[in-house]
Amino acid sequence: MTDQGDAPGGEKSTAKESFERMTGAFRRNREARVAQRHAQEEADARESAEVAKEAAAEARESAENFALRLVNQFERLREERQEQLAAPEPVNVPTSASRSHVPYGVELAAQWGWRFLVIVAAGYLIVRALGFLSIVVVPVVIALLIAALVSPVVNGLARVGLKRSISALFVVIGVLAAVIAMLSFAGTQVANGFTDLAGQTVKALDEIRDWLINGPFHASETQIDTWLNTVQNTVEDWAAAYASNPFSRVSEVGGVALDVFAGLFIVLFSTYFFCAEGDRIWGWLVRLAPRAARSRMDSSGRVAWVSLTQFTRATVIVAAVDAVGIMIIAAALQVPFVVAIGVLVFLSSFVPLIGATVAGAVAVLVALVSQGPVTALLMLGGVILVQQLEAHGLQPFLLGRWVRVHPLGVILAVATGIVLGGVAGALVAVPLVAALNAVANHLTAVPATTPATPAPPTSPPPPIPASGPTSPPPPSPGAGSA
Repeated sequence: MTDQGDAPGGEKSTAKESFERMTGAFRRNREARVAQRHAQEEADARESAEVAKEAAAEARESAENFALRLVNQFERLREERQEQLAAPEPVNVPTSASRSHVPYGVELAAQWGWRFLVIVAAGYLIVRALGFLSIVVVPVVIALLIAALVSPVVNGLARVGLKRSISALFVVIGVLAAVIAMLSFAGTQVANGFTDLAGQTVKALDEIRDWLINGPFHASETQIDTWLNTVQNTVEDWAAAYASNPFSRVSEVGGVALDVFAGLFIVLFSTYFFCAEGDRIWGWLVRLAPRAARSRMDSSGRVAWVSLTQFTRATVIVAAVDAVGIMIIAAALQVPFVVAIGVLVFLSSFVPLIGATVAGAVAVLVALVSQGPVTALLMLGGVILVQQLEAHGLQPFLLGRWVRVHPLGVILAVATGIVLGGVAGALVAVPLVAALNAVANHLTAVPATTPATPAPPTSPPPPIPASGPTSPPPPSPGAGSA
């Protein structure tokens, strides 16, 4: 019984000793690891201190080297300055030409030069292309001027309640009826008085013949007959040249008539669509431009349209004043064809500087043939008086206030238009210069803070005012991806 009772106690003591030995081993192992960690930390601290000492030494050495280089550089600069002050200015010997040796002014002039040549070449090609398509371009420009003139009437009818298409149709028909009425009335007056004018022309030629013989020139009848024969032979040669090939002349006349009728139809249809759907046409043109330039293009087009509208209104007022003034003078002097002269002056006044002069010369010639040289001189004085009042009073007030184009610019524009396109070029030159001047002033007046990029395509479009071709149309389906 005793042996059996002592056995469990011995096992307990053995287990206790094993546990104590295990606990001591863990304790010694932990103390060894702690000691090892402390040793590693001390080694890292010593290494960090050594690295810091090395970095401080390198920094000190770099500072000393930088200070030494700075002192040396100051010494060299001082020596070079002293040498420059002591030595005479050296003479530059020309070396081989290169980009670095080209003066800045020459390089800048060369850059502007080739850009100017490119611009001139592009402008020449554009003018040649427009000249080749003049049968289409000129009627479209005339239609644009007419649309600019009658667009307020179309807008007024649209505000009353009519559809814009119907308003544009009524206005185009009204303009066509007014022009036909003026030309018909003038043509009827000319046809009724042509016989009397022919007799008066013969009588006036006889008076001119007597004046040349008995006047200050003292010309002989032989000289006058020689001049008349020369004129008669020239006219007969011209008529014979035209009669030698009648088919070609007929074809030429037919071609001119076909061009006139085609231009008339282009003017009518273009005027109608400019008045009825000008906003859609302008919106399509704006969408052709890059997105970054659409806002500038749209605003420039609006400004150009306003300038063109003001120019046409001022020109119509000036032409009406010229026509009424010359008609009053012709009626007071009892010159025939008063209405025809007024219509001619009104229509020709749309060509600046030249049209009014030609119409006035026709009025003076009619006065000379019908009433004699005294009446012709009085008519000439009246024409000059009306044109001077218009040129120095009314036209500067209207064009200078509304369009703001300098008279020198008008003269140069008309001369350039005549050289490039004849009468059609003179008709288009001044409105084009007025529009370009308005656009240039607008673009130069835009502040620099204006954003260069437009709003994203997902933003809603601006509201569309009912002002004809000046406003862009609402975006159609798929316009954002176009």
